[in-house]
Amino acid sequence: MSTAPLRIANCSGFFGDRLSAAREMVDGGSIDVLTGDWLAELTMGVLVKQRKRNADTGFARTFVHQLDEVLETCLDRKIKIVSNAGGLNPHGCAAQIVDIAERIGRTVRVAVVDGDDATRAFADARRTGWDAPHLDTGQPFSEAGQDPDVVSAYLGGWGIKEALDGGADVVITGRVTDAAIILGPAAWHFGWSRTDWDALAGAVVAGHVIECGAQATGGNFSFFSEIPGMDRLGFPIAEIDADGSSVITKHPGTGGAVTVETVTAQLLYEIDGPRYANPDVIARLDTVRLDQLDTDRVRISDVRGEPAPPNVKVGALVSGGWRNEVTFVLTGTDIEAKAELAQQDLWAAIPGGKDSFRQVTVRLLRADRPDPATMNEAVALLTIAVTDPSREKIAAFPRLAIETGLASYPGLYFTSPPSAGSEISVFWPTLMPASSFPQRVTLDGTSVSVPPAPQAAAAPAMTEPTPPAPEPTQGPTVRQPLGTVFGTRSGDKAGNATLGVWARTDAEHRWLRSWWTEDAVRALIPEATHSTLRMWELPHLRACGVTIVGLLGRGVAANLDLDSQGKGLGEYLRAKHLDIPVSLLPDDAQTNRGLDVVAAAPLLQTGRRP
Repeated sequence: MSTAPLRIANCSGFFGDRLSAAREMVDGGSIDVLTGDWLAELTMGVLVKQRKRNADTGFARTFVHQLDEVLETCLDRKIKIVSNAGGLNPHGCAAQIVDIAERIGRTVRVAVVDGDDATRAFADARRTGWDAPHLDTGQPFSEAGQDPDVVSAYLGGWGIKEALDGGADVVITGRVTDAAIILGPAAWHFGWSRTDWDALAGAVVAGHVIECGAQATGGNFSFFSEIPGMDRLGFPIAEIDADGSSVITKHPGTGGAVTVETVTAQLLYEIDGPRYANPDVIARLDTVRLDQLDTDRVRISDVRGEPAPPNVKVGALVSGGWRNEVTFVLTGTDIEAKAELAQQDLWAAIPGGKDSFRQVTVRLLRADRPDPATMNEAVALLTIAVTDPSREKIAAFPRLAIETGLASYPGLYFTSPPSAGSEISVFWPTLMPASSFPQRVTLDGTSVSVPPAPQAAAAPAMTEPTPPAPEPTQGPTVRQPLGTVFGTRSGDKAGNATLGVWARTDAEHRWLRSWWTEDAVRALIPEATHSTLRMWELPHLRACGVTIVGLLGRGVAANLDLDSQGKGLGEYLRAKHLDIPVSLLPDDAQTNRGLDVVAAAPLLQTGRRP
């Protein structure tokens, strides 16, 4: 046990993140632990496909590549390494790390934390009559139409702590939550008990901030033009203290910035309200306080925690058939007529036409302009995407489109040659008892079982934060994009889209609260008209948010929309125009844009959609 702050550096936010990040974090300055997150829902589907082709795979090989560069330095400097890159095969991943050590003539103690494979427990529970209801829709799993390829339970950080207690240099896990890889080392370093709810919650919040890598240092940030060094952002570091508070920072001289707002943006990412449930603790995001201590140093404090939930999230991956798409390029005039002819010709070439596929999405993106100055100003893109259980039908789809190439509209060509298509993995979230999933820690050939978090009879009493009183529009207003005054961060959770909006000043926050309602969200985002909305807010962060249930269909792999993960939803909202009080606008917006100022008016006027 130690009382010195623990410096945890992140080197990956997703499977595909910057390969050089591990070396940059190790060489850039002093750190105690190197972590990385690889396991998004989409990634689990990718690993399933890997394992189907080769049973020895199913883990993130990019992580192995990174450790090939830094393992020796980490051993020399006693930097612990913790990663969930083990995915569906953590033992196979661990063996690769041992091979690296043998090749460089070093000894490494690698621990594996598993127990997350819930495939058998899921099947056994269903045989007893449990219908595995979908976490958001309540649908029984039988409607998925087949057995899952794999089922994974989202487990916590106590197996990681046990492995570090045992002297592991490297800890490789299966499916644990994103924040668990930060909570585990912190609990080990400080000797926290399993009921130190506030400290644990603080570590979860720090973990949530850094687990997406450069999103905490200016990546995907609404006000990106204010961030220096955007061409090569540094990755974040969490300096965690014994009470669970932390300072978010980065290595000196690296690109980007760590500010209250960059941290706020990441805190809003892919959450579903103030109670952020993890297997080890429920972190109350509405208690979080942020303070700018110095350049690139933001303190997170006052985080409160509630006892761990009795259930854990479980994700079943099911094959959802196959998908493919083809994109026609339309040039010049009569774009809509050409798009209509392209579709007529395509469906006429396919037995059964459009109705023969399970799902069809048609998207026409217009980049064309009248009297184009260049070729790029003369084109539009027509993308037709399809899904179906039949692999053969999906593979034939683009070839049949190509066959129309000399027999349709003038100037027809395609953006790419035909492909065979890809398999869809559908993610089915549900809940199962946490008691069903002890973790197993294997180190030096010996395995021990680590029980789930203890259950408390009730959450401790907690004072709810009092949000400021809403302040309706007063004084003159100007029709402006919402992004003039608000930042946003959006993303996906299975088929749901999450959207957080934060204000930069107290006055903006009061105005935001005056109109942030379900009706206003539906008016601004008509795509959400028929979706259930879960509204929430985090007053200390000047933030309001919404989870739009089902907006992304069956999830990213099965979603044929252009923005299948809701990544651009926040920026879409920021582009919407509202009558914004002039008093809230930045000085340049008031004086340099030649704006038409109007008298105060209701936010959503009858017959006028913002």
